[in-house]
Amino acid sequence: MDEAPEKYPGRRPHRPTDVQRRLVQMLAAEGIPQREICRALEIDPKTLRRHYRRELDIAAAKLESALTFHLLRIAGGRGAVALKAIRFALQSRFGWSEFAPRPPG
Repeated sequence: MDEAPEKYPGRRPHRPTDVQRRLVQMLAAEGIPQREICRALEIDPKTLRRHYRRELDIAAAKLESALTFHLLRIAGGRGAVALKAIRFALQSRFGWSEFAPRPPG
């Protein structure tokens, strides 16, 4: 006797759980690369981006704010490291360049 064909050939559709959603957000917020998150969940990168877009976006915002806070804390200090942090913050966040012409006035 032949068995009935499966409704979905290949892998079953991915159905994210709340635990998986929290895991993705936590790992991404810590800066873990997407390929490593995929490995942990045993899913394809395309599946990760399709089903966890919101979690990835929230995690990216959390990571950026944490790094910015840390950078500004360092920039508030003294010495060469603080000066480098200030210059980096001005260049990356505000488009400042030491080579740009000075504004008139």
